[in-house]
Amino acid sequence: MIYTVECSFADPVSEAEWNDFYSLDKLPALISVSGFHTSQRFKALSRGCPAYLALHSIDGLDILTGEEYRRKGGGNFARWQQHITDWHRNLYGGIDRAPAIAEGEYLALSATGPDPLVRLGLTPSAMRAVAMEKVPEHRWLAKVERSAGPDIEQLPVDVHLYAPMTAQLRNEHHASFEKER
Repeated sequence: MIYTVECSFADPVSEAEWNDFYSLDKLPALISVSGFHTSQRFKALSRGCPAYLALHSIDGLDILTGEEYRRKGGGNFARWQQHITDWHRNLYGGIDRAPAIAEGEYLALSATGPDPLVRLGLTPSAMRAVAMEKVPEHRWLAKVERSAGPDIEQLPVDVHLYAPMTAQLRNEHHASFEKER
């Protein structure tokens, strides 16, 4: 399943420090939670959506309600919470693992259907909201090569483009466990 966390940040003075905290402290803590498999952060390049997106591949909703998740900072941004705006969390089924988006790639998301992504020459994967806010109910995501990517100014209104802020982190304990199985 794919756990999404989206938000914007309202304090430009501390935004860089917050991004360091999220990327260097929070993401590594979350990926160490049993049931988390991958985590990656993104910054929106298009308008009309929260500025930041985190995609996590997890086993299911019970991971997010567990003690280990809470103990390692899940659902809590500590001293940054007061500056977080437009915060949304969803759990999507339909895809087991989020694609790793490399430095030379973008992530494209659409909530209106696969067609806008297909028209851009992309191959979308479908997700359906199964828990948390459940809005948007459906989403389609696709990996985009930057060199072949669409002009950001010419994107359809219903497509949002994101650049990776971090490499995709993997829970190495789970990776080695899955190989043994």
